[in-house]
Amino acid sequence: MSTCNLDDYKCADAGLLMPLVNEYTWSTGARAAIYIIGLLWSFMGVSIIADMFMEAIETITSKKQKIKVADPNSDTGYTEIEILLWNGTVANLTLMALGSSAPEILLAIIEIVGNQFMSGALGPSTIVGSAAFNLMCITGICILSVPSPETKKLELIKVFAVTCIFSIFAYIWLIIILIVVTPDYVDLWEAFLTFLMFPTMVILSYIADKDFCSRGPRKPSPEHLDLEAVIEGKELPETGLHANKRLILEFIKKLRHEKGYSDKDVSTLVSYVMEKEGSHSRGWYRRNAIREMTGSVKLVPNLDDKTKELLDTMLLSEDTTGSRASFYSKPESRSKAIIEFAAATAAVLEKDRRVKLNIMRHGKINNRVVFKVETIDGTAEAGSDYKEVKKSMVFESGQTEQELEIEIVDDNIWEPDEIFFVRLSVEADELAEIGNRGIAQVVILNDDEPGTVEFEKPSFLFKESIGTARIPVKRVNGADGELKLNWKTKDISAVGGRDYEETSGELIFSHGEVEKHIEITINDDMEFEKDENFELFIDSVSPGAKIGHLSRTVVTIVNDDEFDGFVSRIANLTNSNLDALRLQRATWGKKFEQAMNVNGGDLEHATVFDYVMHFFTFGWKLIFAFVPPPTIWGGWLCFFVCLVFIGGLTAIIGDLASIFGCLIGLKDAVTAITLVALGTSLPDTFASRTAALNEKGADMAIGNVTGSNGVNVFLGLGFPWVMAAIYWTSQGKSFEVPAGDLGFSVTIFTICAVFTVVVLMGRRYIPFFGGELGGPKVPKMVTGILLIFVWIFYVVMSSLQSYEHIPGF
Repeated sequence: MSTCNLDDYKCADAGLLMPLVNEYTWSTGARAAIYIIGLLWSFMGVSIIADMFMEAIETITSKKQKIKVADPNSDTGYTEIEILLWNGTVANLTLMALGSSAPEILLAIIEIVGNQFMSGALGPSTIVGSAAFNLMCITGICILSVPSPETKKLELIKVFAVTCIFSIFAYIWLIIILIVVTPDYVDLWEAFLTFLMFPTMVILSYIADKDFCSRGPRKPSPEHLDLEAVIEGKELPETGLHANKRLILEFIKKLRHEKGYSDKDVSTLVSYVMEKEGSHSRGWYRRNAIREMTGSVKLVPNLDDKTKELLDTMLLSEDTTGSRASFYSKPESRSKAIIEFAAATAAVLEKDRRVKLNIMRHGKINNRVVFKVETIDGTAEAGSDYKEVKKSMVFESGQTEQELEIEIVDDNIWEPDEIFFVRLSVEADELAEIGNRGIAQVVILNDDEPGTVEFEKPSFLFKESIGTARIPVKRVNGADGELKLNWKTKDISAVGGRDYEETSGELIFSHGEVEKHIEITINDDMEFEKDENFELFIDSVSPGAKIGHLSRTVVTIVNDDEFDGFVSRIANLTNSNLDALRLQRATWGKKFEQAMNVNGGDLEHATVFDYVMHFFTFGWKLIFAFVPPPTIWGGWLCFFVCLVFIGGLTAIIGDLASIFGCLIGLKDAVTAITLVALGTSLPDTFASRTAALNEKGADMAIGNVTGSNGVNVFLGLGFPWVMAAIYWTSQGKSFEVPAGDLGFSVTIFTICAVFTVVVLMGRRYIPFFGGELGGPKVPKMVTGILLIFVWIFYVVMSSLQSYEHIPGF
């Protein structure tokens, strides 16, 4: 019978709870492989429970209260509006920071308690290592992620300044108490002061957020509008919580020529755009990153091929002014100058000898932009019909309009109307892009003939409540002299004199005019009716003029009641889609259903990666399905249950990491700043990168990193140190915290952190860079890679000191 020799049982005492079974006879390689697989699997588990934890936190912080605002137009003298109970900055630095940093904080607490209130290396080193990875490596990745030459800047710079100062001071404070004031010991007052810096940072950040110290007028806090105002389209809410009728009408307008789409297709597109383009918290990005990693249901609606095609159609379509749909824009275009023609077409009489085209700039206008213009032949040829143009033009800083003049050749020879084109372009290194009207069509009108008149389109559609329908009539192939046309209507299902008024009339084109409108009054009888239509035709024209092929057009009057019902149906479907995204785990049954299925049951849009990760994480999903839904008790029950699960799982991770490091010869301090820090920070990496790509500013990507780092020290070290200091003080002793590895690691981190902040501020205030994230390709690559190497430098230096290749403190 073999016995276990504890002296030869490698790493048997490295963990608090593990090993759970006798591994004495196992080979070191096999044990190391099992522990690293278990560690990676546990990281996925803590990510999944962290997703639920963040869901509970978002439920808590989304609570609203009704307040009364004076309103002289109201019968009661006031109007009730809803505002969030939680301030955004306070929520980010308290519950949101706890949600993203709970594993590191709980690891430090569990290690202190498990070591009988003696300091360990794993917890504190994990906090410092995670802070280093977040500040240097994630910031570098975010800088590289924003496509050139787009730039993104911190918008809440005052809040960032406060959290940045506290973040760096937190580690300077650690150096002071561990090395200077009471070397290798933390007294009770030092522990309490460390912990009290947490609420101090929150209060000062709140003051900065509200701008209480500013001499100028403060900006009002955003208010959440009520559902009725949203549905009626009175305001377009930034939060995107409910469908907006104005947005739906814009969708329908863009798709008016498309066939085969249903109410469901339109509602899915509205949901997608609202969720994709809406403003999100850092918690939302973290949760979505976790779900992408674990094969769970996503927070953005999935589009099938048909709806993707419809979306592309809308993005390429033009409204009556030719502008791109206002409800959607590519993220990479938000911080650029958009250059385009004021109108997509222009007409000029041949005898006028020149045409003037207006070029507009919008978007980013505070920079100098060089762009090119060139003419392209159509039926008109350069030289014989117009003078070729190929040159560069400049928008100076603040300039929004330019005028381009092109010379027209008047040859006194009768010709049909001819066209040519003018194209805009910019170089790739310019901080600008060409808008939807990047090409203008110029029509040279023959002015030796009275011309031909015809309708613009074979059919038109107007709502019953339009009041007056305006139907355009074009004059082509000549514009010489005055031209008169007589028009009439012919009833189809609509009746003249009852459904519409004018049934005949005269339209006069003055010399040179090429477009006029026939105006017909539409009667709104306020009764439900089916769609009605009538025919409008050109009856006769002045001698010498001609009637074109489109001499007739059909006008359809759409009933408002039916149309509003259609819009309301889409609004209801959209709200259902949005509610489904936000209440995915509203019941235990729904939680188990999503846990059991790949991509939450949406198999149609599941990828191979989703299947692999679902198989790998299925056990965790099933276990955590027992966590109460966040809809119970306002999310607090889910919050505390998740906290318990995270604590238990963190204890397991601590043991797995310690034993694995022991088996392969890594010290706890090195294991903490590498494996554990990377594992706990992986979701934040993907979340920050996504936020850097999608958000208008850099706050969600890097703005919360400094605040989280400060919270980690003040709460993650301050709280367990207070407990340990109280315990040892009651024993008449001092709480011993050897500076050693921790003191050196903190010092190196502080130096690297200051350097990182200097780089960020340099990128912000030096015009060459343009902002904290993105910018010109070469400086973006240099600074992004530099910060990643700064993190590598920190890891290497801290590791060398741990193995005594570099002297410590």
